[in-house]
Amino acid sequence: MVEIILTRHGETDWNTAEIFRGRADVDLNETGLKQAELLGEYLSGEKIDFVYSSPLKRAVQTAEAIAQPHTLDVNTVQNLIDFDYGEWQGLAHREVRDKYPELYQDWLDTPEQVRIPGGESLEDVRSRAMPFVEDAVMRCREGRIVFVSHRVVNKVLICALLGLGNAHFWNVRLDTGGISRFNCGDGRVVLISHNDTSYLKPVQSIPPGDF
Repeated sequence: MVEIILTRHGETDWNTAEIFRGRADVDLNETGLKQAELLGEYLSGEKIDFVYSSPLKRAVQTAEAIAQPHTLDVNTVQNLIDFDYGEWQGLAHREVRDKYPELYQDWLDTPEQVRIPGGESLEDVRSRAMPFVEDAVMRCREGRIVFVSHRVVNKVLICALLGLGNAHFWNVRLDTGGISRFNCGDGRVVLISHNDTSYLKPVQSIPPGDF
């Protein structure tokens, strides 16, 4: 049996300002660093065998906090890098709504059909991320693997692991620092818990958000 711990990185200033991040290499903010520290403490009592991360700093900083108590290396992989928002990257949420009203509405209504101008589609994300996760599980065979990535990537992976299409993207909420667990064995993937942010109570004066 292999357990997957799918982890979204901690908070950045671009999360709180609702700016589309994509491939922009944004650091964790003060709250995000504390979230990562608390997450590392939360998982420190569990045996973890591998830690994989997106190469972007906000994910690596989160992954390092998880790996450190276990004296593990963080394996950075391009397959887990954030969604390519193309022309939307660096724009505030309201700017995208105003500048791309039709496409933005399509993004809300039929996300599986949208390709961001100059960027990716959800299917592009699934095609690069899911085979890597499947291969990592197969190579591990027995144990616990942490994958640290981003909102869009993790939502796509959650849908894929549950056998759902990308049309279900908006049926998944995933807050900053949220972790989801799956057991993989006997030809079946079982969701054990989802969007767990219980460990963040010391810094939850403002609840984490799904942006």
